[in-house]
Amino acid sequence: MTAHAFPKLVLFDLDGTLLDSAPDMLATVNRMRAARGRAPMPLHELRPHVSKGSRAMSAAAFPELGGEVPAELIREFLDTYEGELGRHSLLFDGVAELLDAIEAAGSRWGIVTNKPEYLAVQVMPALGWDTRSAILVGGDTLPERKPHPLPLLHSAEQMGVAIGDCAYVGDDQRDIASARAAGMRSVVALWGYRRDDDDPRDWGGDALADRVHDLLDPGLWASLR
Repeated sequence: MTAHAFPKLVLFDLDGTLLDSAPDMLATVNRMRAARGRAPMPLHELRPHVSKGSRAMSAAAFPELGGEVPAELIREFLDTYEGELGRHSLLFDGVAELLDAIEAAGSRWGIVTNKPEYLAVQVMPALGWDTRSAILVGGDTLPERKPHPLPLLHSAEQMGVAIGDCAYVGDDQRDIASARAAGMRSVVALWGYRRDDDDPRDWGGDALADRVHDLLDPGLWASLR
């Protein structure tokens, strides 16, 4: 780690970590449900599944499938979601301040998400992140996706930053597993999306943050060194 508050490179998951995109996802599944004559699904029922991806959200929206989600339904989800992308989502409170602080400290930040790259890329311009994020790795950018370590290893290599000078922040167990496998320090974003039976204290993260503003505390980053 560097002497200032932040690592040289701070990598983030996207949905549930930087971006509260659950409302976009809700609009997506409710369009799919409406097309089948179903009543709208409430946000609180979908929200815990958002960080698990399109398959998990489709399974939650159509529980009669018993978790067996056909490929055509996932394709429908992605196509519908593209039309709702960024229409309802918001940054989590404190994210704008955090990214400004990372840059002001001379560090860089980037995004490693399991969202398909073509969708992740579309999110960036409206947020002004297309010119600020040092790297963007989607779920299909590389042959492997989280929880495999490759996306994080690739990001550090592309940025020319040693693993020990990086950290990853995510709200899902796969995020922390990916960081552990890469030998990268990790922070669990407790403000994100998870099921009631998920206990983030069991994930093996190096630190837990209750809210985004906790990541502005130099003491949190010092604890990772």
